[in-house]
Amino acid sequence: MIADAAGGFLKPLERLPAETRLVVSRDRERLCEAAPEADVIFNAEFRDPTLLFDTFARATRVRWVHNLAAGVEKILSREIIESSVPLTNGRGVFRRALGEWAVGAMLFFAYDLRRALRSQGAGIWDRFEHEELHGKTLGIIGYGEIGRSVAEHARPFGMRILALRRNPERAAGDVLVDAVYPSSQIDEMIAQCDYITVTAPLTADTRGLVGSRQIAAMRPSAVIINVGRGPVIEEAALIEALESNTIRGAALDVFDVEPLPAGHPFYRLENVLMSAHGADNLPDSRERGGEFFVENFERFENNQPLQNVVDKSAGY
Repeated sequence: MIADAAGGFLKPLERLPAETRLVVSRDRERLCEAAPEADVIFNAEFRDPTLLFDTFARATRVRWVHNLAAGVEKILSREIIESSVPLTNGRGVFRRALGEWAVGAMLFFAYDLRRALRSQGAGIWDRFEHEELHGKTLGIIGYGEIGRSVAEHARPFGMRILALRRNPERAAGDVLVDAVYPSSQIDEMIAQCDYITVTAPLTADTRGLVGSRQIAAMRPSAVIINVGRGPVIEEAALIEALESNTIRGAALDVFDVEPLPAGHPFYRLENVLMSAHGADNLPDSRERGGEFFVENFERFENNQPLQNVVDKSAGY
């Protein structure tokens, strides 16, 4: 297991079969030493993907690789992509928190909570009009596990929900959405939306998917929310739209560069709500990731199909 030995995801691993030999380390030499005997590699390292690359290269008998996080764009080396060894990820494990955060961001803008907090801090009795989410149109770019969680949380507010999906037919009959669009119709979908939530993974196809043309298609009153991956939105075009107030605002949990550099425009813009890639940072987040691995390990031991197998060619 490529991880800090003090990580909170280790407790669930106590349920692994007694005969399981578990090596937990971030030390490259120790990992490479253990690799030839490894049947499974559990990657919980987010900062240095080369630890996985070097371990995998020496793991001659490995039969399964699991990534704690849902995003796999940083670990898809040529060797891993071309290997027949299945790769699984934490897709969906943290979906509920991300769905809640996205709806919370919509409420923040709908009820102008920044103004309310500003007035409260200034000791001003400021009675102003706001709007409700009921009847508004929400567009979801990337209708996978996280996108569906956003829809599940938004539907009770009475929102009209549109979804953009690479394979629209996979959402056929989904009662949460009012319409599903292919990627080629992204501009058409965006133009209808009051709120747009980006939940797509980062791949060659999705990088810059929401660019200057798509942002220009947004309504002036629209808000864009990103809980997927930062580079899916073209950052320079988004900053320009926010600074010129051609769109209402943005709520961002992910960014092109993380940590976000000091002095970045997002810190000062009043029409931006941001968090430090922590929308799913719950007290038990890592433990949940460990629980999912243990469940999948049981399937592995019993020769059952693994859950969350990544399509390595597609990138998610």
